[in-house]
Amino acid sequence: MPEDVQMNDSEPQSAAPAPAAAAAPALSTLHHLKEIASVIEAGSLSKEVRRISRAFRLTVALRRRLAARDVSAFLAFALPASSEAYRRLIALVPKEDDTEMDVDAVAPATQISIKHGLPEIEIYCYLLALIFLIDQKKYDEAKVCASVSIARLKNLNRRTVDVLASRLYFYYSYVYELTNSLAEIRGNLLALHRMATLHRDELGQETLLNLLLRNYLHYNLYDQAEKLRSKAPRFEAHSNQQFCRYLFYLGKIRTIQLEYTGAKESLLQAARKAPTTARGFRIQCNKWAIIVRLLLGEIPERTVFMQKGMKKALTPYFELTNAVRVGDLELFRTVADKFASTFSADRTRNLIVRLRHNVIRTGLRNISISYSRISLADIAKKLRLDSENPVADAESIVAKAIRDGAIDATIDHANGWMVSKETGDVYSTNEPQIAFNSRIAFCLNMHNEAVKAMRFPPNSHKEKESAEKRRERLQQEEELAKHMAEEEDDDF
Repeated sequence: MPEDVQMNDSEPQSAAPAPAAAAAPALSTLHHLKEIASVIEAGSLSKEVRRISRAFRLTVALRRRLAARDVSAFLAFALPASSEAYRRLIALVPKEDDTEMDVDAVAPATQISIKHGLPEIEIYCYLLALIFLIDQKKYDEAKVCASVSIARLKNLNRRTVDVLASRLYFYYSYVYELTNSLAEIRGNLLALHRMATLHRDELGQETLLNLLLRNYLHYNLYDQAEKLRSKAPRFEAHSNQQFCRYLFYLGKIRTIQLEYTGAKESLLQAARKAPTTARGFRIQCNKWAIIVRLLLGEIPERTVFMQKGMKKALTPYFELTNAVRVGDLELFRTVADKFASTFSADRTRNLIVRLRHNVIRTGLRNISISYSRISLADIAKKLRLDSENPVADAESIVAKAIRDGAIDATIDHANGWMVSKETGDVYSTNEPQIAFNSRIAFCLNMHNEAVKAMRFPPNSHKEKESAEKRRERLQQEEELAKHMAEEEDDDF
């Protein structure tokens, strides 16, 4: 299964100002990590989850600059030397020569210190070490680190830990996916999802549900994934990233289960809601959405394939769409064989096999429009059917297309012909009336929903008019009646 592109919501770093004549040197990575720890400490003491989220975004910005010496020094700063977490993590981080130690060019004006013993700081250290080990491709050590951190998380129930815990769940599953051993942690993920539900950790539930769905889909267990999805508790999404992933997995499940209309809606919504930086994720959504639209009998617009940064990745699907649009079965086979490896990597090859019937139906529709009468043998030749008895196959294909309403024709079995009926004036039928009726109904429904959404003064329909207003209203009505009576007398 192709990797999901991680959709980070980190804030872009502001451009550095032009260096002055005596510009101060940049602070070290270690100093930035200490500042992040102080942000986590402030968020923990004030119970502000948004500070914890900001700390993780800052960590993502530093990810490429992390070195083993920085991680080791930060662990020594953030954890007590006698703690079990420090002993375990420092043993997993690779050692470097002390002579390469990074030293701040300028010591900070105020030394940063944090309070030891905070669970948020400890979990952040586990997360930092795990990210570093994955980036260094030390997957065995990363699996040990992930397992230890998950065991520690099971003993915590703090809302300020939930943000860091959700990221730990993600990397815990990711490192096992990199080593192709996702099946080993399925039971642990189910237990963690149950624990998050009992703790009312909604962000953790979102993350773990997506990880479980990905775990099932990795092994093509679509029925089990649908059972879990349908029975899992649903609530308002807290993370746009997790909601996009959920829509993507839901679209894949519905596609396999032949629910193409719902799958199309989910996949297009996932591609639309995904951030522009998550190009790989959006490419995967568009690939599946294109296949689903073709299975529905639709032809995607050319602009779908020309999106910025996606043209090369969507080229195989563009050629496949062209073959379906033309209805050329031979061209369809050529494209399917040419890009077989790409379709297999995207796990869409089985869906493309389903498209063969759509290609035949499109070609048959074109033949029906072009010929008022044509033999079944010529139909088999034009559709390029390569079976043992192409005439019998063509007859069954034509019969099914007539039954489904794809073409308006009849079969002359005695002479072996397909006779197409003349296309009459569409305005002599009820189709325009049905189309206008649906549009009018849509406009009326929109008007009714807009009226319901409008705000009115409270209890405006219950207000009783005062005695003075009632006297004025009755006087005006009497004067109007008298005036009308005088006009009637003048007319006579």
